[in-house]
Amino acid sequence: MTEGVALLTVFVLSAFTGYEVISKVSTTLHTPLMSGANAIHGVILIGAILVTGRARDTVELWVGLVAVFLATLNLVGGFVVTDRMLEMFRARTTARTPARTPRRHG
Repeated sequence: MTEGVALLTVFVLSAFTGYEVISKVSTTLHTPLMSGANAIHGVILIGAILVTGRARDTVELWVGLVAVFLATLNLVGGFVVTDRMLEMFRARTTARTPARTPRRHG
């Protein structure tokens, strides 16, 4: 019981600390941090695939497949968020065509 309480305490404190740290990150640093996180999620996805490939029974296989699905979802979501953040920093160009004035013949 004491080990479970200690693990729960570490989890709650790390979640609180992570929330506080991430909420203080400026938007200019968010994109590079997301790119690094995407690289880590890629490694997690490869690990989930490798572990699923060595599954010995049906329960391990299903847990592995769920892990692969969630890792893929996390990886794709990270790239979508990064793309949105990069879109904010791109110069906005509007397709303006110069107004045509009618030519006067005469």
